[in-house]
Amino acid sequence: MLSWSNKISGRVYLLVGVMIFGIANSVTRKLTELGAENLIDGRNPISFCNVLFVGNLCALLALLGVYYPQLKQTAFRSLSSRDWYCLLIVALLSGSLAPALFFSALERTGVNNVILVSRVEPPLTLLLSVIFLRARLNSWVISGAFVSTIGVVLTVVLQPPQSEMIEMPGFQLGMGELMATIGAVFSAIANIISRISLQNVSLALFSVTRTAFGTVIFFAIALVLFGPEHFMDVSSPLLWKWMIFYGTVIVVIGQLAWFAGLKRSNASEVSLANSFNPIAGVLAAFFILGETPTAAQYMGGLVIFGGIILNQIGIVQQNKSSRDNNISSSAGFKGL
Repeated sequence: MLSWSNKISGRVYLLVGVMIFGIANSVTRKLTELGAENLIDGRNPISFCNVLFVGNLCALLALLGVYYPQLKQTAFRSLSSRDWYCLLIVALLSGSLAPALFFSALERTGVNNVILVSRVEPPLTLLLSVIFLRARLNSWVISGAFVSTIGVVLTVVLQPPQSEMIEMPGFQLGMGELMATIGAVFSAIANIISRISLQNVSLALFSVTRTAFGTVIFFAIALVLFGPEHFMDVSSPLLWKWMIFYGTVIVVIGQLAWFAGLKRSNASEVSLANSFNPIAGVLAAFFILGETPTAAQYMGGLVIFGGIILNQIGIVQQNKSSRDNNISSSAGFKGL
């Protein structure tokens, strides 16, 4: 008999994952504001660095609890030196540097800016897939990626600065927006490395080692840059109370729901669910933080949404073409 969890549609899991990921930035900002109301000798105990470090620790403990039966010594011994090397790179990029950059961006600019600017990641991932994975894309998908990128650019250049500005050739770019862009680039690169080099690594091993390595790497980098006093409030009960919630719900349950949806859904369903992530994020920023989109964000968001629609049309057509080819091949085989 199937358990109740196996009877749930993949779309439901994807929807839960998207909703959790969508509210993550707003929840993070809200928690730091809560910490600012409960200072310890003038310091915020729920600073972005503490959220990332302690939140990852809580997430790691939760992941170990979930995946412990699957984590055997033989699984670790089966990893080659190349697998470990790739895991370290992925942990550095997507488990440490990318979230640190996103959190730093949240300190310097609005949540909606971070959400919309980070949408440069899907088009960049597609480009890297074509270059390194020889992925074949139709004109709809390519057009969608191009339009979405234009939407990101419009979001950045059409609005007044929300953070300190950096002079770029021909235009100015806010520090927060730049950090969000670099974080998205690191996430896209980590995604491609995972798909190229870690196909044979189990989900349990990948999730636990990436979180563990990412936490250690971030802590080491922060110690070098800011010194040990930067983490002097990590024992705060207020911090741990909220990080148990953050690490368990936002990080672990979000990941588990998303991966469960991936197993039970086709590519078009996954793409459609992922397209709702910025919508969920903007709505969360409004209801949790009261952050209303600016005119530039509305315009850039609409263009990004147009790109998402084009991309969705392309994926549906690719799936239809693949099914037609399979039917033709099957019919040809039967006729032999």
